Amino acid sequence: MKEVKKDRIILGIDPGTNVMGYGVILIQKNKPKLLQYGVIHLQKYGDHYTKLQKIYKRVASIIEEFEPDEVALEAPFFGQNVQSMLKLGRAQGVAMSAALNKGIPITEYAPKKVKQAVTGSGLASKEQVARMLENILGFKLREKEMLDATDALGVAICHFYNNGVNLSKAKSWEAFLKDNPNRIKIK
Repeated sequence: MKEVKKDRIILGIDPGTNVMGYGVILIQKNKPKLLQYGVIHLQKYGDHYTKLQKIYKRVASIIEEFEPDEVALEAPFFGQNVQSMLKLGRAQGVAMSAALNKGIPITEYAPKKVKQAVTGSGLASKEQVARMLENILGFKLREKEMLDATDALGVAICHFYNNGVNLSKAKSWEAFLKDNPNRIKIK
């Protein structure tokens, strides 16, 4: 198993052209701590190019403020609408560019992988992901409209889990739970 850097900051991004979510976590003593989460509202901008400019500027300012060591993005899922996919890919590329401009490594995760890492089910709803993140990070979601932000936090947590413990090598859930008591919160 590769060595895990103890103290680091991860920026998670859920790309979007109308609403883009972001979440910042600090990993200290191999435990995640919430630093900030939020959304970038882009509906008010008329053309796609202005939206891309706003995405770049806001992601760059988040990077400037928190100085993340790593960026994790949710990869676009394949849909029927080619134009929507193209726009989403551009939004993701602009966010990547802001991180790459600062030399920050980037990792992408499929939506199902994020849901699986956070909730144990790749078919979990946004609400289920949000509730599990509240437990993992010990916070209460401010608004229901923040589900894009919790998706971004989910990406950051997925990245943390994937750099910490390789879930595919766990012999069983029992062995995994025994080896990782800090990842379970029972109420």
